[in-house]
Amino acid sequence: MTTSPISPPVFKGALVAVDPLRPTSSVIIFQYNPETMTRTLQARTTGGEAGSGPLRLSGPPEETIKLTIEIDATDRLEAGDPIAETLGIAPALAALELLLYPSSVAVIANEVLARVGVVEILPMAAPLTLLVWGTRRIIPVRVTDFSITEESFDPSLNPIRAKVDLGLRTVSYYDTGMLSAAGALSLAAHIAREVLGTVNTAEGAAAAIRSAAGVGGPS
Repeated sequence: MTTSPISPPVFKGALVAVDPLRPTSSVIIFQYNPETMTRTLQARTTGGEAGSGPLRLSGPPEETIKLTIEIDATDRLEAGDPIAETLGIAPALAALELLLYPSSVAVIANEVLARVGVVEILPMAAPLTLLVWGTRRIIPVRVTDFSITEESFDPSLNPIRAKVDLGLRTVSYYDTGMLSAAGALSLAAHIAREVLGTVNTAEGAAAAIRSAAGVGGPS
């Protein structure tokens, strides 16, 4: 289908992993933006149990995000893309999977340390991962799980079409502190929500005033 020349450009969603050990696989742009995103917020509270006192918020809510992304090499195969012809969508799937893998460099370094007698080796830290969803939502997240359904294959059994169901958990300043990069981004998102909530309140108040005055009602 031909896109109208006056259609606005579509912002592509993405996952960005800030990992100096793997800079080449750190940006995963969604080929197609998901049509839906499920966000679940669970209050983080203290007190208020069994009527013992007021409910108090101890921090921002715990938020989980579920979305499904589609990856398809059909258009690239029709255009004769050599990577798609040789590997299908395997590189895109590998980039996603690496979000849950430690760096092989760190794995080898830890093995060397263990063999020379270092007793305590710290677990390898996951990269800072950002869900980029438009210019107003850049959210630090942890990829908690995902399932890949490979739906079609080329003659060499490389996958050429797949759906990936992603499970994410947002990382907040409650988890990392406000001075970390993730904490600063989380606090900025918190403040942006407050601004949007204020806009909604002002808009609702204006609508109520117009309704009371009989302005802008149905004819």
